[in-house]
Amino acid sequence: MGSGKNGTFDIMPDFNQWAIMVFFDTDQYPEADIKTLVGKFIIGWWRFFKADTRYFLLEPYAGHGTWDGQSFVDPKNKIADPEGKIAVLTRATIRLSRLLHFWKAVPKTADQLEANKGFVYSIGIGEIPFIKQATFSVWESIEDMKAFAYKKMAHQDVIRRTRKESWYSEEMFLRFKILRENEAL
Repeated sequence: MGSGKNGTFDIMPDFNQWAIMVFFDTDQYPEADIKTLVGKFIIGWWRFFKADTRYFLLEPYAGHGTWDGQSFVDPKNKIADPEGKIAVLTRATIRLSRLLHFWKAVPKTADQLEANKGFVYSIGIGEIPFIKQATFSVWESIEDMKAFAYKKMAHQDVIRRTRKESWYSEEMFLRFKILRENEAL
């Protein structure tokens, strides 16, 4: 997937930054490593271009919504928030009639992200530019993420408007336990 600049999605993509997301069943790949999951071609590509990589092995534990009709957690299966760092993926398909409203609202929230206590990392990604957007972020704790998501006025305003004005035809919000990160390739 392509990605935006400055840790969020942007009208102008960052061609030096890309994202690959691989979803797999641990029953099929109990000892899965990054090389097995992305394959020799991608690993070779990264090496050829001397790419810096950032790797996260995650386990979804809470969330709602769908990505192309697929759900990744059972909302009835309540699992306690993990201690320590967590990762979050928010993803939406934006209605064509709401694109302008969405893109006008992005800077208000994005500008506040890095200034938040406990913020570690984020990247804006999308499989279809301008329409299917996602933000992947890492936080020191669930409390830090919730303080940004539910207590910052700009973010609250965007959440309220997305529902009231029906910006999305599909949306998903997932929280992950971080099992491993920054594994060397």
